[in-house]
Amino acid sequence: MKMVTAIIKPFKLDDVREALSEVGVTGITVTEVKGFGRQKGHTELYRGAEYVVDFLPKLKLEIAIADDQVERAVEAIMQAAATGKIGDGKIFISELERVIRIRTGEVDEDAL
Repeated sequence: MKMVTAIIKPFKLDDVREALSEVGVTGITVTEVKGFGRQKGHTELYRGAEYVVDFLPKLKLEIAIADDQVERAVEAIMQAAATGKIGDGKIFISELERVIRIRTGEVDEDAL
C-alpha cells in the first residue's frame, strides 16, 4: 500500500477529483495549505500599500491506495493538475505500513 500526497493549485481540485474517480480511486482527503517553492510568492497591492505574499494557497491531497493503483493515480493527477506554468505542484509517494478502518476493524487493503 502507498500514501500518495499531492500539492496542487486550488482551482484544479475538481479536475483532479474527477480524474482520480475515473481510475478507480474511491477516497481522498483534502487540506488547505500554504507554501512556496521555486514560485517564491509575489507582491500585491492593498489600499495603496505593496506587500509580499510569501506563502501561496495550495491544496494537499492525501490518497491511501493499493500498490497496483499507484501509477494510474499519479498519471491522473499529473494530467489533471498540470497548467504548464510554475507552481503546478508536486506528488510524493511513500510506503504505507498499516491501515485500520475504525468502524469495522478491517486492516490493510480491506480497509482501503
